[in-house]
Amino acid sequence: MRRVPLIFGLVAVGFVVVAALLALVWTPYDPAVIDPVHRLGGPGWPHVLGTDTFGRDIASRLMAGSRTCLLVGIVAVAFASAFGIPLGMLAGMTHGVVSRVVLRATDLLYAFPAILVAMLLAAAFGGSSLTGTLAIGIATVPVFTRVARAGTLSVMSQDYIWAARGSGISWASIAVRHVWPNIAPLIGVQASVSFGMAILAEASLSYLGLATPPTTPTWGRMLYDAQAQLFNAPLLTLWPAAAIVVAVMGFNVLGDALRDLLDPRLREVS
Repeated sequence: MRRVPLIFGLVAVGFVVVAALLALVWTPYDPAVIDPVHRLGGPGWPHVLGTDTFGRDIASRLMAGSRTCLLVGIVAVAFASAFGIPLGMLAGMTHGVVSRVVLRATDLLYAFPAILVAMLLAAAFGGSSLTGTLAIGIATVPVFTRVARAGTLSVMSQDYIWAARGSGISWASIAVRHVWPNIAPLIGVQASVSFGMAILAEASLSYLGLATPPTTPTWGRMLYDAQAQLFNAPLLTLWPAAAIVVAVMGFNVLGDALRDLLDPRLREVS
């Protein structure tokens, strides 16, 4: 039974990844082609999931949307980890002014959620996939900073770190040889969870029109377009909502399962 969450997470994430990779080379229809003759068509053949208010194939748009959400998640998490992990390790390995400055800067970033940052960037540069991705990445930096700092503090309290410091090993070598290998599993778990949150944030920003432009298929934009037909064609809302739920749950469950699998204390208890 302990493997069930891991299997569910892998299957859900794998389904989204396969759909995104397949959309790079093939979709049943062009997701941007408008066909008024077949508008609001129900599930069937040849449109397996039906068509939207403009006659566009829903299955094709879901596949194209998975590509967009994964790209945003990858870039946002990479951006957040590239800045958050070094800052967290620095705060955990040092004390005094440096650590306090990093923590206060992290607290300051916590005051600006992704939606607010996206609004600021959209006002300055216009709404686009880039501004939405940067907003999500900036809002996620404090999470990686605190997780990396907590893991670093735990590693720095070990006896072998004191022995390494006593032997004259530099702080940089300690960070690379001892701290990073020990906190990497923790960072990996956080990256999986943050990936799911990035997908949810991207869908929210697209729904509000602050991220990906309307011409690019995204799950959030599909929800926005479907709300006008909520009572006439409820399936238009169901399909993108289900895709968001599967993706977010998949990454969150996968992160929790990896934590249980990689944490030796939890393995001993079980």
